[in-house]
Amino acid sequence: MSTARRVAVIGGGPGGLYAAALLKRLDPAREVTVWERNAPDDTFGFGVVLSDETLGGIEHADPAVHAALQAEFVRWDDIDIVHRERRHTSGGHGFAALGRRRLLQILHERCRDLGVELRFRAEAPPAAELSTAYDLVVAADGVHSLTREAHAEAFGPEITTHRCRYIWLAADFAFDAFRFEIAETEHGVMQLHGYPYARDASTVIVEMREEVWEAAGFDGLDERESTERCAKIFADALGGRPLRGNNSSWTTFRTVVNSRWSHGNTVLIGDAAHTAHFSIGSGTKLAVEDALALAACLQEQPGLPAALRAYEAERRPVVASTQRAARASLEWFERIADHLDQPPRQFAFNLLTRSRRVTHDNLRLRDAEFTRAVEREFGCPEGTPPMFTPFRLRGLTLRNRVVVSPMDMYSAVDGVPGDFHLVHLGARALGGAGLVMTEMVCVSEHGRITPGCAGLYTAEQADAWRRITDFAHARAPGTAIGVQLGHSGRKGSTKLMWEGIDDPLPDGNWPLLAASPLPYKPGSQTPHELSRAGLTEIREEFAAAAARAERAGFDLLELHCAHGYLLSGFLSPLTNHRTDAYGGSLEARLRYPLEVFDAVRDAWPADKPMTVRISATDWADGGTTAQDAVEIARAFAAHGADAIDVSTGQVVADERPAYGRSYQTPYADRIRNETGIPVLTVGAISSWDDVNSLLLAGRADLCALARPHLYDPHWTLHAAAEQGYEGPGAPWPVQYRAGSRRPQTGRTDAPKPRLTLKSRRPA
Repeated sequence: MSTARRVAVIGGGPGGLYAAALLKRLDPAREVTVWERNAPDDTFGFGVVLSDETLGGIEHADPAVHAALQAEFVRWDDIDIVHRERRHTSGGHGFAALGRRRLLQILHERCRDLGVELRFRAEAPPAAELSTAYDLVVAADGVHSLTREAHAEAFGPEITTHRCRYIWLAADFAFDAFRFEIAETEHGVMQLHGYPYARDASTVIVEMREEVWEAAGFDGLDERESTERCAKIFADALGGRPLRGNNSSWTTFRTVVNSRWSHGNTVLIGDAAHTAHFSIGSGTKLAVEDALALAACLQEQPGLPAALRAYEAERRPVVASTQRAARASLEWFERIADHLDQPPRQFAFNLLTRSRRVTHDNLRLRDAEFTRAVEREFGCPEGTPPMFTPFRLRGLTLRNRVVVSPMDMYSAVDGVPGDFHLVHLGARALGGAGLVMTEMVCVSEHGRITPGCAGLYTAEQADAWRRITDFAHARAPGTAIGVQLGHSGRKGSTKLMWEGIDDPLPDGNWPLLAASPLPYKPGSQTPHELSRAGLTEIREEFAAAAARAERAGFDLLELHCAHGYLLSGFLSPLTNHRTDAYGGSLEARLRYPLEVFDAVRDAWPADKPMTVRISATDWADGGTTAQDAVEIARAFAAHGADAIDVSTGQVVADERPAYGRSYQTPYADRIRNETGIPVLTVGAISSWDDVNSLLLAGRADLCALARPHLYDPHWTLHAAAEQGYEGPGAPWPVQYRAGSRRPQTGRTDAPKPRLTLKSRRPA
């Protein structure tokens, strides 16, 4: 057990108070002191929502606090979404809330009962001073933590300010559901988030983009005026009743991330360590869970350093996951205007699933009737999951929405695909996906990434590809097979991936060509800047490869304009430093990729679709932005692209991607809903539930998966089996039909003992 005998807690919010109570309860001899600069009854905000998971932890750790909370909670199950005078209700969600002031009173009482010293209206001494007099300093001093700022070099904070203004208010009546209401005003879109926290009171948060807030004149209003104005805007939701504030002011949300949560014997918890947007209701929840974990680690570990390491190791993955969900939710509300024209139920489903915590599958369990209504509106035949609905691109109808994403195999010889490619792509065609894509197929020998890359620059290569497409069409009828054409640009002449990804060949290098003479990374070969003659030559190589792709029997062609390869290198300002007509503005940077697209489109049959893969962000300062990506997509669509395959990054070596589940989808969502162009989304989509959720929410039209198809070539068929679907969207090959049901396994549900007999004590 850690020997933290004297503990100082900076901040008397829920996290700090609960940490103090737990630490004192676990060791009554421990001296615990809490400093809170406000009075006991001062509090900001109104209601607090806690999950059943958090309550379970509280019940286990301190039944007295749990019992007091249970007596105060108001509970409800429904979420109401009101948009354009239509209300849609989804049930089965399960919420519990109470007033923040009452929560603090319960924790004050518990601390006093246990002997914690509470010092109100008292500024805590600096953490550096407390750390010399106390064994442990718990910094629970909130989003504006002075402790974190005083030791910024140690904690490494990164703080991001976001694009909406919001204000916390209250209404003196209880909503009968968690309510989201959208107001489309002359100044722009505003939204209300409301929920009950007592039998006669509700929290009301009003939120809008900064520019809407300014246009509406809120920047010139005081608290009373803002409150009255918000009540008028949302009069229908409030039933004409007033709102009230509590030292309420308009603010912008700040996401706080720290590279470390402890420094010496000082540790951060709650908002001092991390924040998560209020739209997923996690601030108090995270703080309370931090307190639980910190107390447990101090109890379990042999010393303070080990305890603080264990605390951070336990909590950081949970917090990171929550922050990813909160960021997705926050950004969805920032761009809510993009979704307003969706069909009403789809809009409601999109809002409910915005954070990816609620999905199609668990929403179907919570509220099957609502989910079926959304599916009908989407066009799902009865009993058909969204992923197995067909989708049409030009003259090609895909039987389902699953795409085997392009994956470089680096296994060709002199650009010729062989038996490996036949088995690899043939297996995935048999596996049920609607569209199977080749790896990037290079348009010339000097356009290869590695010596193992496949090509379409000779007749022999085209014949080899024909063998593969013939197999797919004959043995997996209904499966489409697409080719992705590209040129490596400055990322060519490198080793096979498993020998050193993006590392130059030790010998046998070929010269590289690119938009500008910039090496990909230190030690990479410096490419030659393409001349006018070189631009023309490569454009014609793309067109010739497209003609060979038609003779090879492909159903769809994708132009690779992503990941830092040649055409992507023209699009990004980080890799295109040209001063001629092909560099400078986005319009100029688009010029050459569009010239290539036009040449390929002319060489490709008019009834066959073409898609374009782009990197929607470079994940680097000064690079392609999300708005640039929207304009890039519009430009390709205007030239005849049938869909945009939305990927991100891999353009510059010093990128900083924000990885996470379906982390690239927001870019696809934005392009689709701002432009109306069909999109493929890709990136960390790993479950059929994710696919159904993304499609039904209208964030994408097709979902491309790579690693899941490496793990399981029959991923799509297994997804159908697991959902009990046996329709035309996922037919099993006759040879495999006997395996279309999940194999039986041994029983794991052994009968539970009915009685527990205590052994008799010896006489």
